[in-house]
Amino acid sequence: MTLGIPGFDHTRLPGADGVELSAAIGGTGSPVVLLHGFPQTHLMWRHVARRLATEHTVICLDLRGYGASDKPAATGPDVYAKRAMAADVVSLAAALGHDRFALVGHDRGALVAFRAGLDHPETVTHLGIMDVVPTLDMWNVLHGVSAAVGYHLFLMAQPPGLPETLITNSADAFFGSFIDAWAGDPAAIPDPVRAAYLRASAAAVPSIVADYRASAGVDIAHDQADLDAGSQLAMPVTVVQQDWGAQLGYDAAQVWKAWAPDLDHRLTSAGHFMAEEAPDEIAAAVRELLAR
Repeated sequence: MTLGIPGFDHTRLPGADGVELSAAIGGTGSPVVLLHGFPQTHLMWRHVARRLATEHTVICLDLRGYGASDKPAATGPDVYAKRAMAADVVSLAAALGHDRFALVGHDRGALVAFRAGLDHPETVTHLGIMDVVPTLDMWNVLHGVSAAVGYHLFLMAQPPGLPETLITNSADAFFGSFIDAWAGDPAAIPDPVRAAYLRASAAAVPSIVADYRASAGVDIAHDQADLDAGSQLAMPVTVVQQDWGAQLGYDAAQVWKAWAPDLDHRLTSAGHFMAEEAPDEIAAAVRELLAR
């Protein structure tokens, strides 16, 4: 069973470096591009996208290496760098005739969106970030036993071979464990959607690992170069994160303020999969971002 976003056209479009991306497009008006997280596909936006499509052209794509998009071999560290994935987004939007657009990302997609905002400030008009901190900061705040929640980051940072083998041999259990642990409302990801996520992830183990491996290497280098240069996000930025309270162990709003002078930082009572758990809240946050 293939699931899609009702009322949206599903197509393939060119990204960067010859990579083709799968996308769902609907609505009319100023363009908004939505990028999914892990272990998901563009389907995670099915509720939010339909709400925004009443006012905007909404483009939901599968990142390179995920879902129905191309999964190039990781022949070098740059293939799955967020810089390359951000270039995919810009190329795909250009193929649709959009040289400027708003960009919203969740989880892995938020890291791609962050990089797009830094690399393409003339293209990204507004930036929405959901439930991450930038890659460089993420590694800086992970320490001690509290870092156990991010064990998968360390696993997939290892050299090629062992992570791919371990995950492939237990794909459903591995990817399903994150859906179970991170969903504040399990009913928000019904069985057919969960199954679609697990199928897509099991078919993309090498590229998913390569994406995470890049975040332990080349992505850090790119973030550090921007930090050293004093680069910041030039556009209005909205960040929505889970309300972990004091147990988070650091001030996420302050982390983001260093990168985004024009920042609206919000907390939500929803779980990590907030676009599926609280679509009205997330759609409203995006609309308010676009009005700034």
